[in-house]
Amino acid sequence: MAETDGFVREPHGPDPDEDGAPMGGDHRIDIAGDASGTVIAGNHNVVIDAHGSTVNLLPPQERPRPVRRERVALVPRRQREPVGREADLEELENALRGHGVVQLWGPPGVGKSTLLRHAARSLEPGPDGVLFLNGAHREPEDLAQEIFEACYEAPGYAPTGPELRRLMTGIEVTVYVDDAELTPERLRLLADAAPDATFVFASRERSLLGESADLELRGLGRAAGLGLLERELRHGMPEAQYAVAVELCEVALGRPLLLLRAAGLARLDTSGEIRLPRAAEIDGLLPLLFDRLDTASLKTLHLLATLRDAEVDPEHVGALCDVPDPAAVCGRLAGLGLVTVTERGYRSVADVLPEVRRRFAEPVAVDRLCDHFARWATLATTTPAQVADHGRALEVVAEMAERRGRPDLAVRVARAVSPFLAESLRFGVWGRLLDQGQNAARQAGDTTAHAYFTHEKAIRCLMIGRRVVAAMLLAEAVVLWRQLGDNEGVDAALNAQQYTPPTPETPPLGESPAPGADPGGDPGGDLGGDPGPMTGPEPATTTPDPVTTGPGSGADPGYDPGVDPGYDPGTGLGHDPGGSAGYDPSGAPGSDHGWGWADQGASAADPATATAPNAATHPGADFGAGQGADPWSAADPTSHVAAHSSGTAGTAGTGGAAGTGAAAGGAAAAATTTAALWASVVAVVLGAVAALVIGVVVYQELSSGDPTYTSSTSTSDLPSSSSSPSAASDELAGVWRDGQGNVFMIARSGDGAYEFKSQGTCGATSTVKVTGGSGSYSGTMPVWDESTCGKTFGDARLSIDVSSDGSSASVEVTAPSNGSWECRNCGSQTWARQA
Repeated sequence: MAETDGFVREPHGPDPDEDGAPMGGDHRIDIAGDASGTVIAGNHNVVIDAHGSTVNLLPPQERPRPVRRERVALVPRRQREPVGREADLEELENALRGHGVVQLWGPPGVGKSTLLRHAARSLEPGPDGVLFLNGAHREPEDLAQEIFEACYEAPGYAPTGPELRRLMTGIEVTVYVDDAELTPERLRLLADAAPDATFVFASRERSLLGESADLELRGLGRAAGLGLLERELRHGMPEAQYAVAVELCEVALGRPLLLLRAAGLARLDTSGEIRLPRAAEIDGLLPLLFDRLDTASLKTLHLLATLRDAEVDPEHVGALCDVPDPAAVCGRLAGLGLVTVTERGYRSVADVLPEVRRRFAEPVAVDRLCDHFARWATLATTTPAQVADHGRALEVVAEMAERRGRPDLAVRVARAVSPFLAESLRFGVWGRLLDQGQNAARQAGDTTAHAYFTHEKAIRCLMIGRRVVAAMLLAEAVVLWRQLGDNEGVDAALNAQQYTPPTPETPPLGESPAPGADPGGDPGGDLGGDPGPMTGPEPATTTPDPVTTGPGSGADPGYDPGVDPGYDPGTGLGHDPGGSAGYDPSGAPGSDHGWGWADQGASAADPATATAPNAATHPGADFGAGQGADPWSAADPTSHVAAHSSGTAGTAGTGGAAGTGAAAGGAAAAATTTAALWASVVAVVLGAVAALVIGVVVYQELSSGDPTYTSSTSTSDLPSSSSSPSAASDELAGVWRDGQGNVFMIARSGDGAYEFKSQGTCGATSTVKVTGGSGSYSGTMPVWDESTCGKTFGDARLSIDVSSDGSSASVEVTAPSNGSWECRNCGSQTWARQA
C-alpha cells in the first residue's frame, strides 16, 4: 500500500476470493476504470473504486489514531514585498493580537491577496504555526479537512465534525484564507472547526459585522503608487513622465492592479522609450495590452477565459495551448495584471474575460478539454489532492459539455475524477461532481452511469453522517441496478444499507413502493445524524486531551460535516447554489451566475478596475444565459436536466430557468421506468429542503412595464452599483442585484408599498410586498417546496435595510418561530443597487 501526499491508495483493492468476488463482505460494481483506494471517514472504512465504492463499519479499536504534528508551516509561495503597505501590515498585526477572527476586505485589484501572502510569511505565526489556504469555490468542510491534515498525521482519514473539533481544540495556529467569499454562517462553521485557531479571511465585502476585527484595504497613496510604478518600470521613471504618473495614480484610485497594467503597457512600448499611458486611457488598457501580447500569451488567456474563474496548473496550459514554457508565460501575464496567481495555479482576472471573447469567436473546444482532464485524472502520477485542487475547472468543463449538447462528455469527466475526489476526502467538491455526473447521465440516457452516481452519492452521505438521505439513495440505487440486471450492484447497495436507518423493503423490479410507504425511514430525523457513538480514538500525543466532546449525534453546535448545510445529495436535482459551493458567486471574480456564460466579465469586477463593455461597442458582450447566438453562451439552457435547482434567496437566475424547463422533459423521460417512480418518492421526502427564489427568470418592471430589463439582460449591461444614481435612504424602488448575481426590479405599488416577483419550481410566481420607511422594510415571502410544482411550505419573514447612500441593502430571510417547517436556506445576503 503506497502513500501519496498523505493519502492511502490501494492499486487494486482487497484480494478476491476464488470466484473473483472481493472478500470481507465487500462488493464491486463493474463499470469501467481502474482507480481504487481506501479511506476512513468517521466510523466508516470505505473502499473507493471506479467500479463503485463499498463501505464497512470500523470497531473503535481499529479507527485511526491521529498523530499531532509538532509545528505547522504551510506558507504561500515567495513574492516581492508589497509597496506602501507598512501601515496596513501593522494594523493587521495588531488585530491578530486581540481577536480570533480578522476580516480583510476591499474591492478587486486593491491588493488583498498580495498583503495576505506577505502577512502569512512575515508576521509572527501562532504558537503552533501558520497555514495559508485559498477558499475560492471551497466548502467549509473541505477547508477544515485541509487544516486537520496540516496539523495531524492521519493519512486517508476524515474525522466527524465533533471529533474534528475535539482534535483541533488547543491547537493555536494562524490560518490565512484568501478568496474567502463565504456567507457569514459558513465562515463561522470554518472558524468553529478549529476553535483555538486565529483566522484571517480576505474577501471583497465585509460580512462578519461585529464578530471580527475588520480591516478595510484601500488603494495606495500617491507616494506609494508612484513607488509601485517606478519599481515595475524597472529602469526608473523619466522625469517627463512624472506628471502623467501622478495623474494615473489618482484616476486609478491607487489600485495596484491598474498601476501594474499601466507599467506593463509602458514596458511593452515598441518605441523603446518609457511612456506611460495617459490617465484618459485607464479604462482602455486591456485592448492596448492585448495588442502587444505574443501568440503564446493570447492562447493562454483564451484557455483561462474558457475556464472562467477556475485555477489551473501551468502543466494544463502547456498541454492544451502547446506552449513550451507555460509557467513563464503565466508569470508574465500575472506581472501585467491579466491573470491571478494562486497556490493551485493561475486563473483569469474577471475583467479580462470580455476582451478575450471579443478576440476569440469560440471558447476552447469542449471535447478537447474533457478528453484532456479525463485522461489526466487517471494518470498514475496524478494524486487525489491534485484532482481536488482542480475541482472548479472540472465543474466548468462538465457544465460546458452539457450546454454544448454533449452530456456524454460530462459523464466521462465526472466518472474519471469521482474516485480520486473521494480519496482526497474533499466531500464538498466530490458531491458537486457527483451531482453533475448524475444529471448528465440522465440527460444522456446512460442508465449504468446514473446507477453508479446514485450509488456513490449514497456512499458519500454515509461518510458524512447523512444516514437518512443515504438510505433513500441506496433504495433508488437498488432499483436502478435491478433494472440493469446487475446483481453485483444490487448486492453492493444492499450491503451498504445495513449502516442506514431501516427502510421499507425495496420493491422488486416492475413494482412501485407501497402507498404511504416511508422511503426515508425517518424523514423527520436528523439528516446530520451519525450512527452510534462518534467519540473517536485519542490522538497519539503526549499532551493531555484538551476537551472531550459527547457522542456525535449532530448535537454539537459547531461545525459538523454530517449536517452538510446547503448540499442535499438526496434530491437528485443537483447541488444547492446557496450552500454546497460554500462560495458566494457575487464575490467570485468571473463567476458565472447560472448556466449561461452570464456576466463573467466587467460586471463581476469592480468598476474601478474593469472596463465594462456594452453590446453596442463590444460584439458579444452580452453573455446572458440562453443567448445561443454567442458561442460562449449556453446553446440551449433548457437542455440541462434540472441540473442545479435554486436553493437560496435569489439564486435561481438564469440557471433556475434552465433547471426548471429541463426538469419537465427529464421527468417525462424518466417516468417510463420504475426507478423514476421510486426516485419521485425520494424527492417528495427530501422536498423539506426549501428554496427561496427572489425575482429571477424573468426580470419585470412592475409599475411601468419598461422592457429594458429582460431575461437576456446581463449585469454587464446595467449600471454598476458604484455608479448608480444617488438614492434616498428610504427609497427601495429600482433595479437590484442580489448576492448571487441575479438582477431584478422593485417598484412602488399603488398603496405606497414596494413589490417584486418571487419565482419557485416549475415557473410558479408570487408577488412579494414589503412596507416600511427610513431605510427599513419588512414583509413576507413564500418558501417553495422543491419536490412539487407551484406549492409552498409557507411564508418566511423578509427584512431589508437600505444603506444610508442607497447603494446597497442588507437582506435577512428567517423562518417562522413555530417550527412548522424547516427553512434550511434562510439567511442573510447583500443586495447592490444597479439603477
